[in-house]
Amino acid sequence: MDVAVLGATGDVGRQVCTQLVERQVLPTTSRLQLVGRPGGASGRAVHGLRADLVDAYDEHAPVLDVALDPAEVVADVVVVAAGRTVPPRADGVPPSRAELAAENAAVFRAYADALAAHGSGSEVVVVVANPVELGVAVMAERLGRHRVIGMGAWLDTLRFRREIAVQLGVRRHRVGGFVGGQHGDDAVPLWSTVRISGLDLAERRRAVTRMRAGRTLATFPAEVAQAKQDLLAVAATDIAAAFALIDTWPTDLRALARPWMTHQSGAKTATGTASATIDLLETVLDGRDIVVAGQVALAGEATVGGAPVHGVLGVPVVLGPEGWTRVLLDPLPDDEDARLAQAAAAIAAGTGPWTSTGTAVPEEAR
Repeated sequence: MDVAVLGATGDVGRQVCTQLVERQVLPTTSRLQLVGRPGGASGRAVHGLRADLVDAYDEHAPVLDVALDPAEVVADVVVVAAGRTVPPRADGVPPSRAELAAENAAVFRAYADALAAHGSGSEVVVVVANPVELGVAVMAERLGRHRVIGMGAWLDTLRFRREIAVQLGVRRHRVGGFVGGQHGDDAVPLWSTVRISGLDLAERRRAVTRMRAGRTLATFPAEVAQAKQDLLAVAATDIAAAFALIDTWPTDLRALARPWMTHQSGAKTATGTASATIDLLETVLDGRDIVVAGQVALAGEATVGGAPVHGVLGVPVVLGPEGWTRVLLDPLPDDEDARLAQAAAAIAAGTGPWTSTGTAVPEEAR
């Protein structure tokens, strides 16, 4: 099977390409298509990236191809890492999702239209670029919603699992559980889905109760906002102290605050983002089904806040070689249900202005 990476020379795109080759995810007979924009820096750098990958991994590299026209993108799996970034403001505050949407909506549309016109009609699309929910909404309108998944919820899930593992002193692979909602401030830790290998039901409940320390998700958005203010104040003079402060916070708050602080430090999160993306690619390429969390375009498969969701939302889904097939979301505790409903509303407000049907999913894309 072949993979195309849109935005191959960006921070995340380069990491995705490198990890795909380094981890030998693709056999030497498969093709990895490096996609850039003509006439700009990426149009030049993509040729250099190809040469660099061959130089480093010639013995086991797949066939490396360069494409500069969206119409030339042909692959079984397409990674959408293309998109502009907006630098933080002078006060250190990163751009809003609305600012990112204004920059990247046209990029998403251009590639979605090209894939719809020139693709095979069976590509699975993994959206990485932000706002990931907008990318999913645009791609799903044009390509069919089951073929498109956003990786933001899976990245948030892995971060959540890691913080739980650290808290309990176990390895991350022993921890299950998902994060849904919107990638970023409206991510929703689904504590009710947490499972810990080696602990029975009573032990798990006690462990989760200790980690939550009497808190509910009703206060979570305010905690996230306050955490960012506190981190900016501390990081202004001592970045190490800011990261140390995060270690003193509750588990779910750490899962959101740590990557945010990583961005603020200037290091970015390209390596972790690419690794989570590779997880999804391996699932699709291996032809197996696995339960992951992802942003998908729903048409009533999940109900939150007492109403079926018709629009994009991060939820646990079954992912396989033909895309996602089922939503696996059991009835939720009140606080999780309310937060997912709020996240769905925030996503609908953010994607509606940039999609042809607002929050609705067109019948032909179902």
